[in-house]
Amino acid sequence: MRVPCPPFWIADLPNAIGACFAEMGFFLAVSVPASRYNSLRHRIVVVRKLGVEWGALEVAPKIQLLPGERRRERVVTRSEEAAYLAAAPPLLREIATVLADTGLRPDECYRLRWEEITWTNGRSGTLLVTHGKTAAARRVLPLSPRVRLVLESRKNRDQRSMEGFVWPAPTLCGHIDRSSLTKQHARAFRTMNAEAMRNGKQPFRPWVLYAFRHTFLTRLGESGCDAWTLARIAGHSSVSISSRYVHPSEDAVFAAVSRLGGHNSGHSENLEIRVAAPKMAQATEAEGELWCARRDSNSRPVAPEATALSS
Repeated sequence: MRVPCPPFWIADLPNAIGACFAEMGFFLAVSVPASRYNSLRHRIVVVRKLGVEWGALEVAPKIQLLPGERRRERVVTRSEEAAYLAAAPPLLREIATVLADTGLRPDECYRLRWEEITWTNGRSGTLLVTHGKTAAARRVLPLSPRVRLVLESRKNRDQRSMEGFVWPAPTLCGHIDRSSLTKQHARAFRTMNAEAMRNGKQPFRPWVLYAFRHTFLTRLGESGCDAWTLARIAGHSSVSISSRYVHPSEDAVFAAVSRLGGHNSGHSENLEIRVAAPKMAQATEAEGELWCARRDSNSRPVAPEATALSS
């Protein structure tokens, strides 16, 4: 149950929404990126829904998204991932490894607690995501050997009780957040590009930490994972989001149909026997008629001597 809104919030809510609409109009006038406009639009939608729920507003009309927003579709290659992990400081390397091997959202990774890790389930253990962006974010994910090694190393190094956050920090929330890794992330790219220049290679095009989640899901889709399983692993609220990562090839389509045992649905061995039996009977009758016709056509007339002897 949601906590009732304080009265002074209700009184100021229309003015706040009006200011947001004025800001949206300014964004449209100066042609800001669509992502910035849509981010403000999302906040307005949330506030208007709360206003209707609290009785401060009568209706919450829909506001259309601005098309042309750039999605986070950066896929990190294996070589880029190796170079990044080699240049990253220890804390950033641990976070990036967990993101690349589990597909967690960065915030889900930051909030990870020792109580949510099980070392005996599965091959290398599992971790439990208790909450996240949507209700579907609650899920259990297997640990890869690399992630288990990272967590075990941190557990042995810290020598703390197996309670609390895996990555604690002196922040308001008690764990690391996005700002904790901003400088380390930028420093890692400077180190990578300096090494690339010394070797005469092209500099690396930067990416955000969220790209490791997108990369994991892309690799999962390329491995043949179906959209429903991918949605469960990613914590997507809709399978339509997961379908962007699944692109079945022509061979995969033929393989899926062939696993039914035939090219028609419901095709079975009993059906083959029932269909084949009448055809075999018809073929046998036809062969018998053909044999009789050949015998009659090859028979010779009876000689008169044979007729006289027989009589």
